[in-house]
Amino acid sequence: MFEAVEELIGEHADLEKRLADPAVHADQAEARRLGKRYAELTPVVSTFRSWRQTGDDIGTARELAAEDPEFAAEVKDLERLREQLTDRLRLLLVPRDPSDDKDVILEVKAGEGGEESALFAGDLLRMYLRYAERLGWKTEIIDANASDLGGYKDVQVAVKTRGSIEPGQGVWARLKYEGGVHRVQRVPATESAGRIHTSAAGVLVTPEADEVEVEINAGDLRVDVYRSSGPGGQSVNTTDSAVRITHLPTGVVVSCQNEKSQLQNKEQAMRILRSRLLAAAQEEAEREASDARRSQVRTVDRSERIRTYNFPENRISDHRVGFKSYNLDQVLDGELDAVIQACVDADSAAKLAAAQ
Repeated sequence: MFEAVEELIGEHADLEKRLADPAVHADQAEARRLGKRYAELTPVVSTFRSWRQTGDDIGTARELAAEDPEFAAEVKDLERLREQLTDRLRLLLVPRDPSDDKDVILEVKAGEGGEESALFAGDLLRMYLRYAERLGWKTEIIDANASDLGGYKDVQVAVKTRGSIEPGQGVWARLKYEGGVHRVQRVPATESAGRIHTSAAGVLVTPEADEVEVEINAGDLRVDVYRSSGPGGQSVNTTDSAVRITHLPTGVVVSCQNEKSQLQNKEQAMRILRSRLLAAAQEEAEREASDARRSQVRTVDRSERIRTYNFPENRISDHRVGFKSYNLDQVLDGELDAVIQACVDADSAAKLAAAQ
């Protein structure tokens, strides 16, 4: 472990010198890349320096304790601190997900439960929008298919960070655990007898791909245009501005009708398509390497639920990590940190165990 740290310390020092060179900043893309790597390595370097200093302090405290027993308690405190720093250092050295700093496209789809499921999809969308607002992220509704009662049959939203971010605090780093089937238990607005119903909605989270990351051959696309429609089938546009794109080699289909022009809808649909193809390519690479992410459910078609939202008990349960709390109302208002952190901690522990 410590040989790896010494190499990273050398890389960190080299990056510091390069970033101090004004010529490097003439290429903004290269400067951002170097700055990102420097930010990733800084916690490793600072933790290692603290770990090493604590080792020296323990040696000094032991010498003093041999002459004065009152220093014995200080030795124990320093030993506990060093154990904590050792654990933190091991965790920092676990390979990071290369997509952690990426922005994402988050999709919510109504599932079993009809109109109630669409209303729940709307609740989930609001939860994610409020969470993003709390963290200072920027959100953009790319496409939405509203239901008659104000929910969503399906909706896609782009979530982006603003400015620089700390390692592990990017949008994908936090929201990648949200993918999967979300189940709700409550008395629907459409239920007159007061009975509790169970329905579900699916969430799909994919890192947003740059054009250079995913090469799409125009000949592999079938583009269909049609007239946009809203709830109840009422016409929204009088022209064929909605766009549906089919990627023929993979069968992936995306559509967009939110924008007023066909060109704008096509551009938004291509954003979604690039992200889905990037996610599919990453998934395939992971399968080949036998290192698929355990915490991210890639499709919304799976019957396996990841989380239950129980309204009568004000309870939220994440079934993957055993998390449970009774503040569902606050979670739905965007206070998702504790839920997500439980997934982050479980994922980190699993990676750490695998690395040992």
